[in-house]
Amino acid sequence: MRVSSILPVHSSALLVVVFAALSVAHKWPNPKLDVLEGMRWDQLGYNSFETALFVTPCTRYIHPDEKGIKGVRTNAGDWLRTAMILGGHDLMVFSHDMATHNSNTGEGGLDASIRLWQEQARPENLGDGFNNSVGFVAGSINRYFSLSDGLALLAVVAVENCGGPSLSYRGGRIDAVKPNIAGVPEPDQQLAAHTAAFARQGFNKTEMIGLVACGHTFGSVQSSNFPDVVKKNATDPHSETGAAFDKSIVKFDNNVAVEYVKGTTKNPLVVGGNATKNSDARIFASDRNTTMRAFARDAGHFRKTCKSLLERMIDTVPKSVKLTEVIQPLPAKPFQLKLTYLKNGTISLSGEVRLFNVTSNSQRTVALAWKGSAFGSTKVTRAAMPHKDDMVGSAIAGKIQNMWYGSKTSLAHIDVTRGFGEFWFEVKDRKGSAVQKENQNGAGFRLPTDKVMRTVNVAVHKSVHAKKPKVFIELDMRTADNQATAPSLQIKLAPTSNARADANGYIIYTTKMKESQWDRGYGIVAVVNGKRRELPHSELNRFC
Repeated sequence: MRVSSILPVHSSALLVVVFAALSVAHKWPNPKLDVLEGMRWDQLGYNSFETALFVTPCTRYIHPDEKGIKGVRTNAGDWLRTAMILGGHDLMVFSHDMATHNSNTGEGGLDASIRLWQEQARPENLGDGFNNSVGFVAGSINRYFSLSDGLALLAVVAVENCGGPSLSYRGGRIDAVKPNIAGVPEPDQQLAAHTAAFARQGFNKTEMIGLVACGHTFGSVQSSNFPDVVKKNATDPHSETGAAFDKSIVKFDNNVAVEYVKGTTKNPLVVGGNATKNSDARIFASDRNTTMRAFARDAGHFRKTCKSLLERMIDTVPKSVKLTEVIQPLPAKPFQLKLTYLKNGTISLSGEVRLFNVTSNSQRTVALAWKGSAFGSTKVTRAAMPHKDDMVGSAIAGKIQNMWYGSKTSLAHIDVTRGFGEFWFEVKDRKGSAVQKENQNGAGFRLPTDKVMRTVNVAVHKSVHAKKPKVFIELDMRTADNQATAPSLQIKLAPTSNARADANGYIIYTTKMKESQWDRGYGIVAVVNGKRRELPHSELNRFC
């Protein structure tokens, strides 16, 4: 595999990495936040992570036996249980991955340690729901999107695609390399043990009740894990059976509280035949049912409380981890927008733009407009960005629709002497309508540099080559189990032994990569005079 870069003629100042100050939504480009934003807001359809595909509909369950709702088990329930720790398949008593957190020492939390066999071997972590959830994410992790970021995202997607509130999502979690201490409460423990476990995680008694109720709006208890709570199928012992927490097993609502207060609940952890494992009953009644009555009376109060508690839960991380800002959607987001230096010495421009939360409109036209990169450049050039019927994505159960425009192959050729400087998008909803200029509220868009480009090799301008730049590929790496992120690997790019500048003044830099590295995501980085500039993450990581 070979990759290419081009570094400039004019000024090394062009190579300085300058990311605009962040506001409500971050400014593009920001390699880390751009990746996280795509994972968060492109949930289904074109250029998406496609997480929502597996909770559409919310009854869906992916398993070799494909039991789904027939076995009273769902992907949504597994996903929430993995991020949380609430017991059995979809059996929630709190959050399994984050439940190891100690608010006094700052250790433990949502760090994907649940993937490790040492944690899964514990009686507190029964079932295959954790591996199932890890499998949905592991293929898409990269140096900006960890497995633990992915597990948190699964919980967000499950909640908001199945009737729940939209949750604030942050990235930046770091995957654990060793197991945390045990700490997941089990159904047969007494109230004092549960209260102490939640307190260790930073939640008081009222919040404990809320987390259990919010977690148990989805899912069920499975016979394979708790045969003394849910009886196995008498006619087919290999078929898993389950008992739901409430009648609306796949809908995020307050029925778990309504049925409990009315006395009609069939929640197996409230009215189960094994009283020692009726942990929900003990927790719900621990404040004389005050919290549950409030939830039953007011569905809005239940949603608001769950939103707050679940956001705190997924943000519970080891003290050494600094999470990003809340990932907000970009109104107009460039995607895979890049310059490619061709063998004939010309520069090709390609890429797409996503317009966030807009309606379908066959009359809408989008153009990419840009100026040259030379100081004082004023001439504007435009290229049409086409749209095809399949270039549509969505999020939050279709409440948000994203429209895509552009081309992954070629939009235009760039004048080598002028370069590619500030750019923006011009949107017209119909012929004769006013042009809407998408330019990040006046800040404009700029590539990290128009002098670092991909090609079959890497091209570096002779004026920069003389400064002995450090040019390298930053490669996504994984842990030995191939399920979590590890520190990225830098692969140095260097000029060929007989390097000579071409007619445009560029020198070819190259490297060799192992075949095992070809499928890894990577970025191209150039450091000149100690200043770093990185192109956006180069690989679209898909769900499958």
